[in-house]
Amino acid sequence: MVGLFEWFFCRKTTLEKRQTSQLFVKDDSDSKARPYSVHDCVFCRSYTSDRGAFHIVWEDADFIAFRDIKPAGQYHVQLIPKQHITSVRDLTIKDVDLVRRMKQIGNEILDQFQVPSTHRKMGFHIPPFNSIHHLHLHVQALPYVSLLRRIGYPVVGGFGPFDKGFSWFVEVGQTTRILERGARVGVFPS
Repeated sequence: MVGLFEWFFCRKTTLEKRQTSQLFVKDDSDSKARPYSVHDCVFCRSYTSDRGAFHIVWEDADFIAFRDIKPAGQYHVQLIPKQHITSVRDLTIKDVDLVRRMKQIGNEILDQFQVPSTHRKMGFHIPPFNSIHHLHLHVQALPYVSLLRRIGYPVVGGFGPFDKGFSWFVEVGQTTRILERGARVGVFPS
């Protein structure tokens, strides 16, 4: 239980690149950095060593998008930055343009599939409720394939000073507004 408490409230990570293919995820609560290899990240392999395993639908120098292996809707694409960022919790006010660009690309992808704007949903799962530790924007065409799949992507509106309520999923617009205020995205209202 203490570990879960620390994850929600205390964990802050930053990434430092080395000259090699190693990344170090530095936990501010501990002075030791544990090595993290880019080769260990499934999504990093989409643009490095294992491209053939992904159904790539869009790519440029900074981002790559591929179909989700377990789509929740008619179209379900994962859009990731080629720079390894662990999750939406690691984003700060400096990353607002990154999130805006991801939203723009997501809309371009859904335009290719001719998805009406009223049937679009884009957002991020918030740790520890994500399965891959590489920032990825879920770009989806609604409706969902089942009620069970829909439950995995709840968008909870904010109240008072908060842009988002209690939820393990944050819509891309909520993310932008939270970061613009200088706040951080988390499961609890932010």
